[in-house]
Amino acid sequence: MAADENDLRETIIKTHQDVQWICRSLAQMERHDAATEERLRALENWRSERAGEERRERGAAAWAGGVVGGIVAVMLRAMGWG
Repeated sequence: MAADENDLRETIIKTHQDVQWICRSLAQMERHDAATEERLRALENWRSERAGEERRERGAAAWAGGVVGGIVAVMLRAMGWG
């Protein structure tokens, strides 16, 4: 009977150790997932900021082109060519 109790005690101890290992592994996986998600969010923010900058640059270029074109048109009319 003592051998059965020792076997049971060893099984319980090993099971407890396995459960602790699983919990540590899960916690490590969660930290890794959180870090990966953080990097993905930073990349998404960078991409959206970059897209916004490109839109602003295109808008500014179009505005400048329109202003210059308007000035040229006024100058041509003033000179009688338009």
